[in-house]
Amino acid sequence: MEMDETLTPKRDWQGIVKGLERFMRLRSFPVAFRLLEDENLLSEIPFMRRPSKKVTLCQLISIVRNFDWTIGATASDFVSPVCSSIVGLSELPWYYWDGTFRSIVWVKKKEEAKRYEKAIYRIPTGRYRAVALAPLVYNPFEPDMVLIYANPAQMMLLINSLQFEDYEPMEFSCVGESSCSDVIAKCYLTKKPSLSIPCYGERRYGHAQDDELAMALPASLMEKALKGMESLYRRGVRYPISYAGAEMDIGEAFPPAYRSLQRLEEIRGHDKRLLVGITGGLATGKSTVVKMLREKGAYVIDFDELARDVVRPGTPAWQDIVNYFGNEILKEDGNIDRKRLGDMVFKDLEKKKALESFTHPRIHERFLEELKDITSKDPEAIILADIPLLIEQNLQYMFHRVVLVYVPQEVQLLRLIQRDRISREQAEAILRSQLPIGEKLGYADYVIDNSGDLASTQGQVDSLWVELRELQSRGVGLSP
Repeated sequence: MEMDETLTPKRDWQGIVKGLERFMRLRSFPVAFRLLEDENLLSEIPFMRRPSKKVTLCQLISIVRNFDWTIGATASDFVSPVCSSIVGLSELPWYYWDGTFRSIVWVKKKEEAKRYEKAIYRIPTGRYRAVALAPLVYNPFEPDMVLIYANPAQMMLLINSLQFEDYEPMEFSCVGESSCSDVIAKCYLTKKPSLSIPCYGERRYGHAQDDELAMALPASLMEKALKGMESLYRRGVRYPISYAGAEMDIGEAFPPAYRSLQRLEEIRGHDKRLLVGITGGLATGKSTVVKMLREKGAYVIDFDELARDVVRPGTPAWQDIVNYFGNEILKEDGNIDRKRLGDMVFKDLEKKKALESFTHPRIHERFLEELKDITSKDPEAIILADIPLLIEQNLQYMFHRVVLVYVPQEVQLLRLIQRDRISREQAEAILRSQLPIGEKLGYADYVIDNSGDLASTQGQVDSLWVELRELQSRGVGLSP
Protein backbone atom coordinates (compact mmCIF):
# COMPACT_ATOMS: atom_id res chain seq x y z
CA MET A 1 0.00 0.00 0.00
CA GLU A 2 1.35 3.43 -0.96
CA MET A 3 1.97 5.81 1.94
CA ASP A 4 -0.20 8.89 2.27
CA GLU A 5 1.52 11.86 0.60
CA THR A 6 1.54 13.88 3.82
CA LEU A 7 3.57 11.15 5.53
CA THR A 8 6.16 10.68 2.79
CA PRO A 9 9.68 11.61 4.01
CA LYS A 10 10.91 14.83 2.41
CA ARG A 11 14.56 14.56 3.48
CA ASP A 12 17.28 11.92 3.60
CA TRP A 13 16.74 11.18 7.27
CA GLN A 14 19.04 8.18 7.22
CA GLY A 15 21.96 10.32 6.04
CA ILE A 16 21.20 13.08 8.54
CA VAL A 17 20.95 10.65 11.47
CA LYS A 18 24.14 8.82 10.55
CA GLY A 19 25.94 12.17 10.41
CA LEU A 20 24.64 13.19 13.83
CA GLU A 21 25.53 9.83 15.34
CA ARG A 22 29.03 10.06 13.90
CA PHE A 23 29.65 13.45 15.50
CA MET A 24 27.63 13.04 18.71
CA ARG A 25 28.10 9.29 19.31
CA LEU A 26 24.55 8.91 20.53
CA ARG A 27 23.65 5.77 22.46
CA SER A 28 19.96 5.68 21.50
CA PHE A 29 18.01 6.37 18.31
CA PRO A 30 16.82 9.90 17.51
CA VAL A 31 13.02 9.66 17.50
CA ALA A 32 10.77 10.85 14.68
CA PHE A 33 7.64 12.37 16.28
CA ARG A 34 4.50 13.06 14.26
CA LEU A 35 1.00 14.21 15.23
CA LEU A 36 -1.77 12.90 12.98
CA GLU A 37 -5.16 14.44 12.27
CA ASP A 38 -6.50 11.06 11.14
CA GLU A 39 -5.76 8.05 13.33
CA ASN A 40 -6.32 5.75 10.34
CA LEU A 41 -2.99 7.00 8.95
CA LEU A 42 -1.23 4.94 11.62
CA SER A 43 -1.94 1.81 9.60
CA GLU A 44 -0.10 3.25 6.58
CA ILE A 45 3.21 3.58 8.44
CA PRO A 46 5.50 0.55 7.92
CA PHE A 47 6.15 -1.75 10.90
CA MET A 48 3.60 0.12 13.03
CA ARG A 49 2.80 -1.39 16.44
CA ARG A 50 0.02 -0.37 18.80
CA PRO A 51 0.11 -0.59 22.61
CA SER A 52 -1.40 -3.74 24.08
CA LYS A 53 -1.95 -2.02 27.45
CA LYS A 54 -2.29 1.48 28.85
CA VAL A 55 0.98 3.42 28.51
CA THR A 56 2.65 6.71 29.26
CA LEU A 57 4.16 8.90 26.56
CA CYS A 58 7.64 8.47 28.02
CA GLN A 59 7.23 4.68 27.72
CA LEU A 60 6.53 5.04 24.00
CA ILE A 61 9.59 7.23 23.54
CA SER A 62 11.77 4.72 25.37
CA ILE A 63 10.44 1.82 23.30
CA VAL A 64 11.34 3.65 20.09
CA ARG A 65 14.77 4.96 21.02
CA ASN A 66 15.94 1.82 22.80
CA PHE A 67 13.90 -1.10 21.41
CA ASP A 68 14.02 0.04 17.77
CA TRP A 69 10.22 -0.12 17.36
CA THR A 70 7.76 2.05 15.44
CA ILE A 71 4.70 2.72 17.57
CA GLY A 72 1.53 4.81 17.51
CA ALA A 73 -1.18 5.74 19.98
CA THR A 74 -4.47 7.57 20.39
CA ALA A 75 -5.85 9.25 23.53
CA SER A 76 -7.47 6.02 24.72
CA ASP A 77 -4.08 4.26 24.82
CA PHE A 78 -2.67 6.52 27.53
CA VAL A 79 -2.90 5.65 31.20
CA SER A 80 -3.38 9.29 32.18
CA PRO A 81 -4.84 12.41 30.53
CA VAL A 82 -1.63 14.18 31.54
CA CYS A 83 0.13 12.53 28.58
CA SER A 84 -2.66 12.87 26.03
CA SER A 85 -3.45 16.49 26.97
CA ILE A 86 0.15 17.63 26.57
CA VAL A 87 0.26 16.37 22.96
CA GLY A 88 -3.19 17.74 22.14
CA LEU A 89 -5.13 14.48 21.97
CA SER A 90 -7.54 15.15 24.86
CA GLU A 91 -8.72 17.80 27.27
CA LEU A 92 -7.60 17.79 30.89
CA PRO A 93 -10.32 16.88 33.43
CA TRP A 94 -11.50 19.51 35.97
CA TYR A 95 -9.84 17.78 38.91
CA TYR A 96 -6.48 18.55 37.32
CA TRP A 97 -7.22 22.20 36.63
CA ASP A 98 -8.43 22.86 40.18
CA GLY A 99 -5.14 21.57 41.59
CA THR A 100 -6.34 18.29 43.05
CA PHE A 101 -4.04 16.00 41.04
CA ARG A 102 -0.74 17.86 41.45
CA SER A 103 -1.35 18.51 45.15
CA ILE A 104 -1.48 14.76 45.85
CA VAL A 105 2.29 14.46 45.40
CA TRP A 106 4.09 17.36 43.77
CA VAL A 107 3.22 20.57 45.64
CA LYS A 108 2.08 21.64 49.08
CA LYS A 109 -1.28 23.29 48.33
CA LYS A 110 -3.97 23.16 45.67
CA GLU A 111 -3.41 26.83 44.81
CA GLU A 112 0.20 26.02 43.99
CA ALA A 113 -0.97 23.01 41.99
CA LYS A 114 -3.26 25.24 39.92
CA ARG A 115 -0.31 27.50 39.07
CA TYR A 116 1.68 24.39 38.23
CA GLU A 117 -0.96 23.09 35.83
CA LYS A 118 -1.32 26.48 34.18
CA ALA A 119 2.46 26.68 33.58
CA ILE A 120 2.57 23.43 31.60
CA TYR A 121 2.91 23.79 27.83
CA ARG A 122 0.17 21.94 25.94
CA ILE A 123 -0.59 21.47 22.26
CA PRO A 124 -4.15 22.76 21.62
CA THR A 125 -6.78 20.06 21.37
CA GLY A 126 -9.24 19.54 18.53
CA ARG A 127 -6.87 19.03 15.62
CA TYR A 128 -4.96 15.81 16.29
CA ARG A 129 -6.24 12.28 16.88
CA ALA A 130 -3.05 10.19 17.09
CA VAL A 131 0.68 10.31 17.58
CA ALA A 132 3.33 8.26 15.73
CA LEU A 133 6.92 7.65 16.85
CA ALA A 134 9.71 5.77 15.08
CA PRO A 135 13.51 5.59 14.80
CA LEU A 136 14.28 8.49 12.46
CA VAL A 137 17.12 6.60 10.76
CA TYR A 138 14.61 4.38 8.93
CA ASN A 139 12.95 7.27 7.05
CA PRO A 140 9.61 6.16 8.58
CA PHE A 141 7.62 9.32 7.76
CA GLU A 142 8.12 13.08 7.64
CA PRO A 143 8.19 14.09 11.33
CA ASP A 144 6.97 17.29 12.97
CA MET A 145 9.93 17.18 15.29
CA VAL A 146 12.84 15.00 16.34
CA LEU A 147 13.54 13.91 19.92
CA ILE A 148 17.16 13.43 20.97
CA TYR A 149 18.40 12.08 24.30
CA ALA A 150 22.03 12.74 25.17
CA ASN A 151 24.37 13.70 27.98
CA PRO A 152 25.11 17.38 28.79
CA ALA A 153 28.35 17.47 26.78
CA GLN A 154 26.61 16.08 23.69
CA MET A 155 23.74 18.53 24.13
CA MET A 156 26.17 21.44 24.40
CA LEU A 157 27.66 20.40 21.06
CA LEU A 158 24.17 20.23 19.55
CA ILE A 159 23.33 23.70 20.87
CA ASN A 160 26.62 25.12 19.55
CA SER A 161 25.86 23.55 16.17
CA LEU A 162 22.42 25.15 15.98
CA GLN A 163 23.90 28.51 16.96
CA PHE A 164 26.77 28.37 14.45
CA GLU A 165 24.74 30.20 11.80
CA ASP A 166 22.03 32.82 12.49
CA TYR A 167 23.05 32.92 16.14
CA GLU A 168 20.49 33.44 18.86
CA PRO A 169 20.60 32.49 22.55
CA MET A 170 18.53 29.49 23.56
CA GLU A 171 16.18 29.63 26.51
CA PHE A 172 14.98 26.43 28.08
CA SER A 173 12.48 25.70 30.83
CA CYS A 174 11.58 23.10 33.42
CA VAL A 175 8.04 22.93 34.79
CA GLY A 176 9.13 20.03 37.01
CA GLU A 177 7.21 16.79 36.65
CA SER A 178 5.87 16.36 33.06
CA SER A 179 9.06 17.26 31.20
CA CYS A 180 7.43 16.20 27.91
CA SER A 181 5.71 19.56 28.16
CA ASP A 182 9.03 21.45 28.18
CA VAL A 183 10.37 19.35 25.33
CA ILE A 184 7.61 18.28 22.94
CA ALA A 185 4.79 20.78 23.52
CA LYS A 186 7.09 23.78 23.85
CA CYS A 187 8.94 22.86 20.65
CA TYR A 188 5.60 22.55 18.83
CA LEU A 189 4.34 25.91 20.13
CA THR A 190 7.53 27.95 19.66
CA LYS A 191 8.87 26.23 16.52
CA LYS A 192 12.30 26.32 18.19
CA PRO A 193 14.58 23.69 19.75
CA SER A 194 13.54 22.94 23.30
CA LEU A 195 15.68 21.20 25.88
CA SER A 196 14.88 20.14 29.42
CA ILE A 197 15.75 17.74 32.21
CA PRO A 198 13.81 14.46 32.06
CA CYS A 199 11.42 14.38 34.98
CA TYR A 200 10.92 11.77 37.70
CA GLY A 201 8.21 10.01 35.71
CA GLU A 202 10.35 9.80 32.60
CA ARG A 203 13.14 8.24 34.60
CA ARG A 204 10.77 5.93 36.48
CA TYR A 205 8.65 4.78 33.53
CA GLY A 206 10.64 5.83 30.45
CA HIS A 207 14.06 4.66 31.63
CA ALA A 208 15.79 8.03 31.04
CA GLN A 209 19.27 7.69 32.53
CA ASP A 210 20.82 9.82 35.26
CA ASP A 211 23.08 11.70 32.82
CA GLU A 212 20.52 12.26 30.06
CA LEU A 213 18.88 15.45 28.87
CA ALA A 214 16.09 15.57 26.29
CA MET A 215 15.67 17.95 23.34
CA ALA A 216 13.02 18.31 20.67
CA LEU A 217 13.99 20.01 17.41
CA PRO A 218 11.65 21.07 14.60
CA ALA A 219 12.36 18.70 11.73
CA SER A 220 13.32 21.66 9.54
CA LEU A 221 16.35 22.40 11.75
CA MET A 222 17.98 18.99 11.61
CA GLU A 223 20.02 19.74 8.49
CA LYS A 224 21.16 23.02 10.04
CA ALA A 225 22.27 21.14 13.17
CA LEU A 226 24.32 18.67 11.11
CA LYS A 227 25.84 21.42 8.97
CA GLY A 228 26.87 23.37 12.08
CA MET A 229 28.31 20.24 13.65
CA GLU A 230 30.44 19.55 10.58
CA SER A 231 31.72 23.14 10.63
CA LEU A 232 32.60 22.94 14.32
CA TYR A 233 34.34 19.61 13.77
CA ARG A 234 36.62 21.21 11.20
CA ARG A 235 37.46 23.87 13.81
CA GLY A 236 38.35 21.29 16.44
CA VAL A 237 35.13 21.30 18.50
CA ARG A 238 34.34 17.61 18.87
CA TYR A 239 32.78 14.95 21.08
CA PRO A 240 34.02 13.33 23.20
CA ILE A 241 35.68 16.42 24.61
CA SER A 242 39.31 15.75 25.46
CA TYR A 243 40.48 17.10 28.81
CA ALA A 244 43.18 19.75 28.86
CA GLY A 245 43.77 19.26 32.58
CA ALA A 246 42.96 21.58 35.48
CA GLU A 247 46.59 22.03 36.57
CA MET A 248 48.38 22.28 33.24
CA ASP A 249 49.33 25.28 31.14
CA ILE A 250 46.40 25.22 28.72
CA GLY A 251 47.90 27.60 26.19
CA GLU A 252 48.76 24.80 23.79
CA ALA A 253 45.32 23.23 24.24
CA PHE A 254 43.53 26.36 22.98
CA PRO A 255 42.44 26.32 19.32
CA PRO A 256 45.20 27.70 17.07
CA ALA A 257 42.91 30.54 16.01
CA TYR A 258 42.60 31.67 19.65
CA ARG A 259 46.36 31.72 20.04
CA SER A 260 46.65 33.80 16.87
CA LEU A 261 44.49 36.51 18.41
CA GLN A 262 47.55 37.56 20.38
CA ARG A 263 49.20 38.40 17.04
CA LEU A 264 46.16 40.08 15.50
CA GLU A 265 47.51 43.56 16.11
CA GLU A 266 50.74 42.54 14.40
CA ILE A 267 48.74 41.32 11.40
CA ARG A 268 46.28 44.19 11.09
CA GLY A 269 48.69 46.85 12.33
CA HIS A 270 48.05 50.42 13.45
CA ASP A 271 48.41 52.07 10.05
CA LYS A 272 45.94 52.41 7.17
CA ARG A 273 46.62 49.05 5.57
CA LEU A 274 43.59 47.10 4.40
CA LEU A 275 44.05 43.35 4.59
CA VAL A 276 41.74 41.36 2.32
CA GLY A 277 41.46 37.58 2.21
CA ILE A 278 40.42 36.14 -1.13
CA THR A 279 39.33 32.56 -1.69
CA GLY A 280 37.21 30.41 -3.95
CA GLY A 281 37.15 26.79 -5.00
CA LEU A 282 38.69 24.58 -7.64
CA ALA A 283 38.05 25.92 -11.15
CA THR A 284 36.15 29.01 -9.97
CA GLY A 285 38.68 31.35 -11.59
CA LYS A 286 40.19 32.87 -8.46
CA SER A 287 43.55 33.38 -10.17
CA THR A 288 41.89 35.51 -12.83
CA VAL A 289 40.31 37.77 -10.23
CA VAL A 290 43.57 38.02 -8.26
CA LYS A 291 45.38 39.06 -11.45
CA MET A 292 42.79 41.78 -12.10
CA LEU A 293 43.14 43.14 -8.56
CA ARG A 294 46.94 43.05 -8.78
CA GLU A 295 46.70 45.15 -11.94
CA LYS A 296 44.56 47.63 -10.00
CA GLY A 297 47.36 48.09 -7.49
CA ALA A 298 46.74 45.46 -4.83
CA TYR A 299 49.73 43.76 -3.25
CA VAL A 300 49.32 39.97 -3.32
CA ILE A 301 50.58 37.36 -0.87
CA ASP A 302 50.05 33.94 -2.44
CA PHE A 303 49.69 31.22 0.19
CA ASP A 304 50.26 28.48 -2.39
CA GLU A 305 53.67 30.02 -3.08
CA LEU A 306 54.36 30.25 0.66
CA ALA A 307 53.38 26.58 1.05
CA ARG A 308 55.84 25.55 -1.65
CA ASP A 309 58.56 27.79 -0.22
CA VAL A 310 58.46 26.39 3.34
CA VAL A 311 58.97 22.79 2.15
CA ARG A 312 61.99 23.39 -0.08
CA PRO A 313 64.67 20.72 0.47
CA GLY A 314 66.60 21.31 3.66
CA THR A 315 64.03 23.56 5.36
CA PRO A 316 62.76 22.63 8.86
CA ALA A 317 59.28 21.76 7.52
CA TRP A 318 60.80 19.58 4.78
CA GLN A 319 62.85 17.71 7.37
CA ASP A 320 59.82 17.16 9.64
CA ILE A 321 57.77 15.84 6.72
CA VAL A 322 60.50 13.44 5.58
CA ASN A 323 61.06 12.18 9.13
CA TYR A 324 57.32 11.47 9.51
CA PHE A 325 56.35 10.14 6.05
CA GLY A 326 59.67 8.62 4.92
CA ASN A 327 61.93 9.10 1.89
CA GLU A 328 59.35 7.54 -0.45
CA ILE A 329 57.57 10.91 -0.70
CA LEU A 330 60.68 12.50 -2.28
CA LYS A 331 61.46 12.96 -5.94
CA GLU A 332 64.95 12.24 -7.30
CA ASP A 333 65.93 15.90 -6.91
CA GLY A 334 64.97 15.91 -3.23
CA ASN A 335 61.75 17.88 -3.66
CA ILE A 336 58.58 16.52 -2.10
CA ASP A 337 56.28 14.72 -4.51
CA ARG A 338 53.14 16.72 -3.72
CA LYS A 339 50.82 14.28 -5.49
CA ARG A 340 52.16 11.25 -3.65
CA LEU A 341 52.01 13.09 -0.33
CA GLY A 342 48.50 14.29 -1.11
CA ASP A 343 47.35 10.74 -1.82
CA MET A 344 48.74 9.64 1.56
CA VAL A 345 46.88 12.28 3.59
CA PHE A 346 43.70 12.49 1.47
CA LYS A 347 41.70 9.96 3.52
CA ASP A 348 43.82 9.82 6.68
CA LEU A 349 42.84 12.55 9.14
CA GLU A 350 45.74 11.92 11.52
CA LYS A 351 48.33 12.16 8.75
CA LYS A 352 46.65 15.30 7.45
CA LYS A 353 46.80 16.89 10.89
CA ALA A 354 50.46 15.93 11.23
CA LEU A 355 51.29 17.49 7.86
CA GLU A 356 49.47 20.69 8.80
CA SER A 357 51.36 20.89 12.09
CA PHE A 358 54.62 20.87 10.12
CA THR A 359 53.61 23.41 7.50
CA HIS A 360 50.99 25.83 8.84
CA PRO A 361 53.12 27.56 11.52
CA ARG A 362 55.93 28.07 8.98
CA ILE A 363 53.52 29.41 6.36
CA HIS A 364 52.14 31.84 8.94
CA GLU A 365 55.63 33.10 9.76
CA ARG A 366 56.42 33.62 6.09
CA PHE A 367 53.11 35.47 5.71
CA LEU A 368 54.07 37.84 8.52
CA GLU A 369 57.46 38.44 6.94
CA GLU A 370 55.93 39.39 3.59
CA LEU A 371 53.27 41.49 5.32
CA LYS A 372 55.91 43.47 7.25
CA ASP A 373 57.94 43.95 4.10
CA ILE A 374 54.94 45.40 2.21
CA THR A 375 53.68 47.67 4.99
CA SER A 376 57.13 49.02 5.81
CA LYS A 377 57.23 50.38 2.25
CA ASP A 378 53.53 51.30 1.93
CA PRO A 379 51.56 51.66 5.19
CA GLU A 380 48.41 52.44 3.16
CA ALA A 381 48.59 49.29 1.08
CA ILE A 382 45.63 47.17 0.06
CA ILE A 383 47.01 43.68 0.59
CA LEU A 384 45.37 40.62 -0.92
CA ALA A 385 46.03 37.28 0.81
CA ASP A 386 45.28 34.59 -1.77
CA ILE A 387 44.30 31.53 0.32
CA PRO A 388 42.51 28.59 -1.38
CA LEU A 389 41.41 27.04 1.95
CA LEU A 390 40.83 30.28 3.86
CA ILE A 391 37.39 29.25 5.13
CA GLU A 392 38.23 25.58 5.68
CA GLN A 393 41.17 26.62 7.86
CA ASN A 394 39.08 29.24 9.70
CA LEU A 395 41.40 32.14 8.85
CA GLN A 396 38.78 34.74 7.98
CA TYR A 397 39.11 36.43 11.39
CA MET A 398 42.56 37.71 10.35
CA PHE A 399 41.29 39.99 7.61
CA HIS A 400 39.39 43.23 7.44
CA ARG A 401 37.31 41.85 4.59
CA VAL A 402 36.86 38.49 2.80
CA VAL A 403 36.21 38.10 -0.94
CA LEU A 404 34.83 34.90 -2.47
CA VAL A 405 35.21 34.08 -6.15
CA TYR A 406 32.10 32.08 -6.93
CA VAL A 407 30.53 30.02 -9.69
CA PRO A 408 27.51 27.69 -9.33
CA GLN A 409 28.55 24.15 -8.48
CA GLU A 410 27.53 22.70 -11.84
CA VAL A 411 29.62 25.33 -13.63
CA GLN A 412 32.52 24.55 -11.30
CA LEU A 413 32.16 20.85 -12.09
CA LEU A 414 32.16 21.35 -15.85
CA ARG A 415 35.15 23.69 -15.71
CA LEU A 416 37.12 21.23 -13.59
CA ILE A 417 36.37 18.42 -16.07
CA GLN A 418 37.54 20.56 -18.97
CA ARG A 419 40.58 22.00 -17.19
CA ASP A 420 41.99 18.73 -15.84
CA ARG A 421 40.60 16.47 -18.61
CA ILE A 422 39.01 14.08 -16.15
CA SER A 423 35.68 12.25 -15.98
CA ARG A 424 32.61 13.66 -14.30
CA GLU A 425 32.87 10.99 -11.60
CA GLN A 426 36.48 11.97 -10.84
CA ALA A 427 35.58 15.65 -10.72
CA GLU A 428 32.64 15.01 -8.39
CA ALA A 429 34.89 13.00 -6.05
CA ILE A 430 37.45 15.82 -5.95
CA LEU A 431 34.82 18.47 -5.19
CA ARG A 432 33.27 16.31 -2.45
CA SER A 433 36.58 16.48 -0.59
CA GLN A 434 36.22 20.26 -0.25
CA LEU A 435 33.69 22.53 1.40
CA PRO A 436 30.93 23.09 -1.19
CA ILE A 437 31.27 26.47 -2.87
CA GLY A 438 27.67 27.33 -1.95
CA GLU A 439 28.43 26.95 1.76
CA LYS A 440 31.22 29.51 1.49
CA LEU A 441 28.86 32.29 0.46
CA GLY A 442 27.80 33.03 4.01
CA TYR A 443 31.38 33.75 5.09
CA ALA A 444 32.15 36.37 2.45
CA ASP A 445 31.86 40.15 2.67
CA TYR A 446 32.07 40.40 -1.12
CA VAL A 447 31.25 37.87 -3.83
CA ILE A 448 32.61 37.98 -7.38
CA ASP A 449 30.36 35.87 -9.61
CA ASN A 450 32.77 34.50 -12.19
CA SER A 451 30.25 32.40 -14.10
CA GLY A 452 29.91 34.92 -16.95
CA ASP A 453 32.40 36.33 -19.42
CA LEU A 454 35.60 38.24 -18.60
CA ALA A 455 33.92 41.61 -19.13
CA SER A 456 31.33 40.80 -16.48
CA THR A 457 34.02 39.70 -14.02
CA GLN A 458 36.12 42.78 -14.77
CA GLY A 459 33.13 45.02 -14.07
CA GLN A 460 32.60 43.42 -10.67
CA VAL A 461 36.31 43.71 -9.85
CA ASP A 462 36.28 47.40 -10.82
CA SER A 463 33.37 48.02 -8.44
CA LEU A 464 35.06 46.01 -5.69
CA TRP A 465 38.26 47.99 -6.07
CA VAL A 466 36.39 51.29 -5.66
CA GLU A 467 34.84 49.92 -2.46
CA LEU A 468 38.18 48.69 -1.11
CA ARG A 469 39.87 52.03 -1.85
CA GLU A 470 37.07 53.84 -0.02
CA LEU A 471 37.41 51.53 3.00
CA GLN A 472 41.18 52.00 3.04
CA SER A 473 40.91 55.79 2.82
CA ARG A 474 38.57 55.80 5.83
CA GLY A 475 41.07 53.81 7.83
CA VAL A 476 38.58 51.00 8.39
CA GLY A 477 41.43 48.77 9.49
CA LEU A 478 42.53 51.02 12.36
CA SER A 479 41.79 49.74 15.85
CA PRO A 480 38.90 51.63 17.52
